[in-house]
Amino acid sequence: MNISTEYRQCTNCVMDTSDPMIQFDSDGVCDHCHDFTNHVKRHWEKSINDENDVNKIIQKIKKDGKNKEYDCIIGLSGGIDSSYMLHVAVTKFNLRPLVFHVDGGWNSEIAVNNIYSIVDKLGLDLYTEVINWDEMREFQLAFFKAGVPYLDIPQDHAFIAALYKYAEKYNIKYIFNGGNFSTECVQYPLKYYYYGTDMIFLNDIIKKHSNISFESYPFSSIFRHKLYLKYIKGITVVKLLNLIPYFKNNAIKVLIDQYNYKPYQQKHFESRFTRFFEGYWLPMRFGFDPRRVQLSSLILTGQLQRNEALEILNKPPLSEEQINEEIYFIASKLGISIQELTHYFSIPKKYYWDYKNQSSVFKFGASVLNLLGIEKTKKRKF
Repeated sequence: MNISTEYRQCTNCVMDTSDPMIQFDSDGVCDHCHDFTNHVKRHWEKSINDENDVNKIIQKIKKDGKNKEYDCIIGLSGGIDSSYMLHVAVTKFNLRPLVFHVDGGWNSEIAVNNIYSIVDKLGLDLYTEVINWDEMREFQLAFFKAGVPYLDIPQDHAFIAALYKYAEKYNIKYIFNGGNFSTECVQYPLKYYYYGTDMIFLNDIIKKHSNISFESYPFSSIFRHKLYLKYIKGITVVKLLNLIPYFKNNAIKVLIDQYNYKPYQQKHFESRFTRFFEGYWLPMRFGFDPRRVQLSSLILTGQLQRNEALEILNKPPLSEEQINEEIYFIASKLGISIQELTHYFSIPKKYYWDYKNQSSVFKFGASVLNLLGIEKTKKRKF
């Protein structure tokens, strides 16, 4: 397969050359589709037809958690994936999770209502880690000033780091992660979605674009949670949705029927900042619409027809009125003028390679884990 130098769109999914590393075969089918067929499809199909793996894991979790207050920890964002995962863990497998939420200051009102509806109905306690807003604000602004695409790293990193911190604090050996093949089997291009746990990269941006010290923000390197916490502390990440039949529309119906759940306009829109970032900033400033990844995942797992995806893409993710509302909200929340925010939109574009980073280490680590069969992931393009 060859990397395309002119505009092309996959004939099977809806990925196109806005992914700069995309490759096409002679039939116009992209490498994302081939990655799914060669690396993911068998695991996806096994999750639908075989319950042996999930039953073994659940039994071990219950055994290891016996006589403890909690047998696992589940991070709840209010999104469909984490909400349905919590529902299944409690109602089907009778697990006793510590339900954990990170408030980075960007929760939508709908997300808050969804979170409380679910935990109240299930009779669970909710632990919430509130990130120091001054530090979150400064970290967020540093990414605007840095000119890089992935503005969501400050929020994403806080969620991951705080989750591991609580697992270690409460001596909980199992972290449930909502990542899944069903709705996320296509990779986001690394150019736009760089690793949020590369501390060399984060520290370089902070050093160059921030003037405060971060005293309480929960930083955590990839080495800490991939090596120390996993192999020294014995903490295991369980992707429950990869072990059970998981279909988006079915999950939404269950959540609506049982918890009066309110769906979002788009995946990840439970966060006001992510709504701004994926619905406006990334498509308009960098020319990449993340819906292509999300819709292509649904196409490959048989949950959406390609023509339906194309109809969705023909409409903008946000209306002009919604965009203006989001710009006003983000500027106001960050305590800056709309003029300053729009200034960041027009500054020179930069990418992870314009800052110090450990991309080669990440690439090598992923290759080793795949080779050893420790992590069953699809091929990542670099």
